[in-house]
Amino acid sequence: MSHLSTLPTKLNNVQLLIASLQDLGVQVKIDAEARGGCGRNFRADVVAVLAGEYDLGWALNAEGNLDLVGDLQGVARYHNPTEFIDAVNQKYALKKALHQIQTSGYTVLAQQVGVHGTHRLSVGR
Repeated sequence: MSHLSTLPTKLNNVQLLIASLQDLGVQVKIDAEARGGCGRNFRADVVAVLAGEYDLGWALNAEGNLDLVGDLQGVARYHNPTEFIDAVNQKYALKKALHQIQTSGYTVLAQQVGVHGTHRLSVGR
């Protein structure tokens, strides 16, 4: 049985989310219909088109954050939703940090990626 879930997130920048998904090799649709399985489609501001018959979407809420929307059980037939969402969140966090560094007048002097995917940034003016 198909069941759509809406999960609140702290993501609030649509462009950074789109770039994060694209960096992960995910096809992205903007302000589009997403596949919810069993013909139960839904609209989202950002849609990650996934292999299989289920997509994940992000919809702006009244507070300006992007809620994650999708049938997580359906997505789990083809993907590990936790790993996918963690990868998106990690990419987004890095992109947001780099964006904030740049807009604050700083420059990234060095960037290292650790064994477990952690990022170390050295910044200066």
